[in-house]
Amino acid sequence: QLQLVESGGGLVQPGGSLRLSCAASGFTLDNYAIAWFRQAPGKEREGVLCINDASTTYNYLPSAKGRFTASRDNAKNTVYLQMNSLNFEDTGVYWCAARATGCSAIVALFETRGQGTQVTVSS
Repeated sequence: QLQLVESGGGLVQPGGSLRLSCAASGFTLDNYAIAWFRQAPGKEREGVLCINDASTTYNYLPSAKGRFTASRDNAKNTVYLQMNSLNFEDTGVYWCAARATGCSAIVALFETRGQGTQVTVSS
């Protein structure tokens, strides 16, 4: 069974940092693009960024540029989302999704997705 499990969410103050992890089981991430999505309360789901199998990153969220980065550790079968300078607007559920045929900002194109992890930015 193909699964993605996110972790690393939590409560953080404005200006703080979090690193989210997306761990795969049942398959290896080596040849998959992994995208991060988020949904804030009362808002539409939005793509954050995606890292492909060559570790090229595509940023889908202008407000995250320069603050969020993705990386992958194939030996650990895990992809990370490093989030710095967090602000209130970054609050939401973050989840990762895997796609064998490259990056996309369209979550429906991804074969597998996790359950998400909550990120709350609050003072």
